[in-house]
Amino acid sequence: EVELVESGGGSVQAGGSLRLVCTGPGYIHGNSFRGWFRQAPGNDREGVAVIGYGGSTEYTDSVKDRFTVSRDNAKDIVHLQMNNLKPEDSAIYYCAAGRALSLNPDWVSYWGQGVQVTVSS
Repeated sequence: EVELVESGGGSVQAGGSLRLVCTGPGYIHGNSFRGWFRQAPGNDREGVAVIGYGGSTEYTDSVKDRFTVSRDNAKDIVHLQMNNLKPEDSAIYYCAAGRALSLNPDWVSYWGQGVQVTVSS
């Protein structure tokens, strides 16, 4: 069974930064993409940033120029650096392993348990 574990969530004021970390198998056959998704109360789960095994990335428009996704394949770690956080970024953030470089949750095969991010104004 694939286990993805997130850490690094917390509470910050608007304009602050957080760095999320996801640990888990660096390569899963057929699911080499890693990503971060988030879900706020009452909302659907949405893709935030995804990264391929070779480093290709995709971001949702609302986080471009503020968030950066990266991975260290040798250490089986994926990071999400979040800068200039806004209250609308508040959500549970999930690490994911998927089958394509896509922000669509339908392409995800494995999910972490999630970590809370709260941004106050």
